[in-house]
Amino acid sequence: MNWLLPDYLADALPLEAAQIERLRRLTLDLYARHGFELVMPPLVEYLDSLLTGSGQDLMLSTCKLVDQLSGRTLGVRADMTPQVARIDAHLLNREGVVRLCYCDSILHALPADQAASREPIQLGAEIYGHRGVEADIEVIRLMAATLSTVGAPADRIDLSHVGVFRALTQAAGLTPESEARLFKLLQQKDATNLAAACADIAEPWRSAFLRLPGLYGDATTLARARRELPALPALAAALESLQRLTDAMPELPLSFDLADLRGYHYHTGVVFAAFRHGFAGAVARGGRYDGGGTAFGRDRPATGFSLDLRELARLAPQPAPRAAIAAPFAEQAGSPLAGTIAKLRAAGEIVVEHLPGAAEDSRCDRRLVRNAVAGAAGETDAQWIIEVINRG
Repeated sequence: MNWLLPDYLADALPLEAAQIERLRRLTLDLYARHGFELVMPPLVEYLDSLLTGSGQDLMLSTCKLVDQLSGRTLGVRADMTPQVARIDAHLLNREGVVRLCYCDSILHALPADQAASREPIQLGAEIYGHRGVEADIEVIRLMAATLSTVGAPADRIDLSHVGVFRALTQAAGLTPESEARLFKLLQQKDATNLAAACADIAEPWRSAFLRLPGLYGDATTLARARRELPALPALAAALESLQRLTDAMPELPLSFDLADLRGYHYHTGVVFAAFRHGFAGAVARGGRYDGGGTAFGRDRPATGFSLDLRELARLAPQPAPRAAIAAPFAEQAGSPLAGTIAKLRAAGEIVVEHLPGAAEDSRCDRRLVRNAVAGAAGETDAQWIIEVINRG
């Protein structure tokens, strides 16, 4: 069915499209109740704007084209977060805390994995203007509430902090090349090659890097990290931030993975990811990225999360299809039939008008028929009644 489309792109057929739209409305209404304002950045921007500042890591993911009006290179957004940071810093230009949310399609030059779409629908929420851990607590709770609201609650929420790895690399005096190599090996949890890469690093930094992959699990992970890692002020501050998150959210299934450094070059503090059993990757991800608006003229602290609404639609329970009412075609706008149909639709019913010569819609389990008794009495407001369709 997808033979006319490029690889890793697909149409959303009626059931999937209805599920995506249902969840979009549920989640954006949830965010509105929490004080988040909806923004809609353009699908395409000048490339240098899309890749400014924190967006530089998106270069390989961004599809490019030439603007026929200006001759400049355009980019199709691969992530809406830099666009929303631009809106906060450059367009809204408000003082204090700003809460923004968004939901729209993005495009990836290559799929994230074999099962991923190149056109995710990115749903997210961001808080700007607050450096405290309280803002991180709010967005993590909102991420968890998002999943619970759609019927796919997180089974596990992993927390980490880029400050742990960053403090160790700075104390060890690593070159950018050595730092990049260790980062890659930690992400891959490649213990053998990690040990080889750390061979020339002085103690206690060498042992600290080797311990990072084993520092994962429940809340006791933080106590183990304090015992096993060097007593660096920046590292201690990172662990204290994670402890505050743990103490504040006992209601959530929190766990820790101090070697999880996704977004290391983008994030500046706590990072987090939500997981569900039976789903290979993270359902939602987020973290702190202070300074994301600096390139747009304002140094704003920021924290937030995002997810792919297409993936979430597949994870969330699919509601039973709503049945409809079949009705004769109302040719005259002011007729009693047209009035009855309008009242039913206003009450939330699906009413499908039967076009002459066409088959009746298979979704219909009831039919609007003329009330012969009422019609004979001249009661125009009761000329039509609903009867159940017996398909047995």
